[in-house]
Amino acid sequence: MSTIGIIGSGNIGSVLSRLAVDAGYDVVIANSRGPQSLTELVDGLGPKARAATVAEAAAAGDLVVVTIPLGRVEELPADLLTGKVVIDTCNYYPERDGDIAALDSHELTTSGLVQRHFAGARVVKAFNNIFAENLGVLQRPAGAPDRTTLTIAGDDEAAEEAVAQFIDAIGYDTFDTGSLADSWRFQRDQPAYAPAYTEHGDPSEPRRLTQQDLQALLEQADRSVR
Repeated sequence: MSTIGIIGSGNIGSVLSRLAVDAGYDVVIANSRGPQSLTELVDGLGPKARAATVAEAAAAGDLVVVTIPLGRVEELPADLLTGKVVIDTCNYYPERDGDIAALDSHELTTSGLVQRHFAGARVVKAFNNIFAENLGVLQRPAGAPDRTTLTIAGDDEAAEEAVAQFIDAIGYDTFDTGSLADSWRFQRDQPAYAPAYTEHGDPSEPRRLTQQDLQALLEQADRSVR
């Protein structure tokens, strides 16, 4: 099994840590407050998880998840993830992140912005469009008839395959939606965004989505800009 580095210990980071450990991965998790702030989390995850600095988590991970506020991505060193396959879960909330001109003008997608900063990494968009509560309960074994599909997007086929293998191991099918430039179709406020994985937009009522469901939602996004 590979090691998963996780930068960010919020809702998605914590859930992914548990899912990865349950799937047999070693997890190295970090946040901006330092390893000492993660004692309770890693103790609950057991011996396959450990807390570390951001630099240590980045170095240890065969896959590295970046799950921090988008406005703080550029605070990380640009060469931190050089050579790494990076899973970007970030979303743009101007009220939290500040106005980002390249996103407001649609010059870049959120993952395009992350890829521009970490130019030496191979970025794949995933996990940004599902509530953490739903991510933690919809997982199913491979082949289960009620397995849920998650969207991914990226510019590197091998990186996408590595991410798809990880997502499969933690209990989900994947639907490759195209390049990072195409990933706007499951960004915030698009039809395939987080409420799609719920009944009536309520995170306490998770809803399974198939590839066919997601395809229809992505096509709905395409029609909205025509």
